[in-house]
Amino acid sequence: MMLFMPTVVLFFQENGLELFDIMLIQAIYSVTIALLEIPSGYAADVFGRKNSMIVGTFFGLAGIIIYAFSFGFFCFLPAALCMGIGQSFVSGSDTALMYDSLLELKREKDFIKLEGRTISMGNFAEAVAFVIGGFLAEITLRTPFYYQIGIAAIGFFTALLLIEPKVYKLSDGKKKPWKNIRNIIRFALKENKTLRYFILYSSIIGAATLTMAWFVQPYYKLLDINVIYFGIIGAVLNIAVAIPSFYAHIIEEKIKTRYLLIFFLTALSICYFLVSQFVTLWSLVLLLIFYIVRGIATPVLRDYMNRHTPSEMRATIMSIRSFIIRIVFASISPLLGYVADVYTLPQALLFSGILFLCLGGTTLIFLLQNSKKSY
Repeated sequence: MMLFMPTVVLFFQENGLELFDIMLIQAIYSVTIALLEIPSGYAADVFGRKNSMIVGTFFGLAGIIIYAFSFGFFCFLPAALCMGIGQSFVSGSDTALMYDSLLELKREKDFIKLEGRTISMGNFAEAVAFVIGGFLAEITLRTPFYYQIGIAAIGFFTALLLIEPKVYKLSDGKKKPWKNIRNIIRFALKENKTLRYFILYSSIIGAATLTMAWFVQPYYKLLDINVIYFGIIGAVLNIAVAIPSFYAHIIEEKIKTRYLLIFFLTALSICYFLVSQFVTLWSLVLLLIFYIVRGIATPVLRDYMNRHTPSEMRATIMSIRSFIIRIVFASISPLLGYVADVYTLPQALLFSGILFLCLGGTTLIFLLQNSKKSY
């Protein structure tokens, strides 16, 4: 429930940042997450997913407080670092905690249904936040951050109430952490080929949706949409994620895996190409389709990964996926921001679509070849 998201780009610009600076801060945020993703995921596997969630929500709260009272690029950096640390400790731990809780209850088949509902509830909350945040931004662009402090505090205290499921612990987990991390990475990215390609493909899809999320607000400005409507449009887009996420388990049952995998990449790439070529209010329909696909893809791809992941290394492996997403985003986002600043935003979107189609298409070919007997 991020109240500042509907106008965060405008907030940065009001404080003297250009699109390149904004993308650079997001790249630093992503690198921070990337560097800590796998170690934090491993810590969650060894010391507990609940403890990891507590650490993550604490740093998230600290980051919001710094943002609320800071000005300028270099003042925003500590906030981005805190938010990055917080996100890295939450990422992977949340999915692992849910899946292993269901495993303990012998309900692991319900994961995609409940993960879809979780994503759906989160996006409904974000939709509400976009509407409220848009109106709060009418007071000042900084006002949403003040209210966000209270929401972040609720998240922290909620983490204290989580219940840790019983899971298999890594042998010598506390004694040989780096050796065990290397072994898990080797298992996920070398030994288990099916899991490797699912991780890579899911990461590319995740990076594609993350990149679009940071382009939508400049795109609204390009369409000459009044800032008061940013929140309402953002709410609609989040509902577009929420509804298909809620029914993702039904969609997965009805459509074969290989067709879904092909559909995800094809649909997202086409949306990138079309919004870059047709800069009209009708392009909002294309963004709606993009977010609908995102709503289906996220829980489905997480479910596919969890099926091939041992319980004792689940948080670490989910963190490997997040690590790759952040590395991809951090590598390309400053370049895309530069293209948007020096050339045009549509050219940056077109370049993004080509890039993700090439990366995702190559990975998808290997994934389908390796999994052709199963899918």
